[in-house]
Amino acid sequence: MATLEELTTEATAEIEAAKPMYKQVNNERLEFTDADYAQAVTDLANSKWDTQQFGYVQARQEAYGSIADQLDMQYWDAVNDTTTWKDHIATVKSDNPKPA
Repeated sequence: MATLEELTTEATAEIEAAKPMYKQVNNERLEFTDADYAQAVTDLANSKWDTQQFGYVQARQEAYGSIADQLDMQYWDAVNDTTTWKDHIATVKSDNPKPA
């Protein structure tokens, strides 16, 4: 897992590769100032950090499926004496681990 400093270095390289960058101010196209570029690096690094730290949450939510589907799995597990739901949850968690 990358540190914020490493992600900032990565973000800096990406922003440098994307130059020149522009913004729209009062219907006028202006190139980013040094402060704008610095803010873009900070924003991108923070976005990368958030994704690294918390991206697993969204990935898990999408992979779990709906509550209705999970309840259906639990019902059929009870009827059939199976572990489909538990196996599904374990797979989702192992495929989308929390960062250390």
